[in-house]
Amino acid sequence: MNHIVYIIDAGNTLVKFAKFEKGCLKNIKKVNFNKINEFIVDQNINKFPCFASSVLDERDNLILQEQIPSLKFLKNSSKLPIEINYKTPETLGLDRICNSVASFNLSKQNNALAIDIGTCVKFDFISKEGKYLGGSISPGIDLRYKSMNDYTKKLPLITEKTKTTLIGESTIESITSGVMNGIQAEINQFIERYCNEFDNLFVFMTGGDLEYFDIPIKNNTFVDEFLTIKGLYHIYLLNEA
Repeated sequence: MNHIVYIIDAGNTLVKFAKFEKGCLKNIKKVNFNKINEFIVDQNINKFPCFASSVLDERDNLILQEQIPSLKFLKNSSKLPIEINYKTPETLGLDRICNSVASFNLSKQNNALAIDIGTCVKFDFISKEGKYLGGSISPGIDLRYKSMNDYTKKLPLITEKTKTTLIGESTIESITSGVMNGIQAEINQFIERYCNEFDNLFVFMTGGDLEYFDIPIKNNTFVDEFLTIKGLYHIYLLNEA
């Protein structure tokens, strides 16, 4: 087993390079796609094994592959430490798979719920038997703001993300309250329902917009901004064994 491995999470605007050394996450660098060649050369990444999850199109994936010839991608055919019990596995996002793998591993094989607050609000449940059963997807902050602006004539488009009060005293404040408090209520209610249905549940929360919400204070609830990366690394280890 190589002592140094780079795990790559290629998003639409940023590519995250996570350096693992002897099984420990050392650092993560976020790089704009148009600057990845310079970063790869500067860090000598070509010298090490690399494993990636990507939402890029085929052309950009080929560009990434050309710059890192040894790069391997996570695919739907990759070996996983969990069983996917999903009616449409071919449509299951790779980030949801990675979050689920990390959550099951970190929970030490207990019932686990992964919550990712980003472009969308995603809940993913994995049973203590290691079976991924599914979850839910709803619009995130930006999508909710944009939909109200798109589908009404007078509601403004809000781009600022911030915590808010319960009662909005203007139209902008009311929209902000509806979106932010609505997502907060969604988080709280879903966690409560999952906890009522599944015993000894471990909850893992992640995502770029998580900072705008209060984390329910419960036992076995954890915040991990690197959840996706950790799941991807765990999958890499399984496929390289």
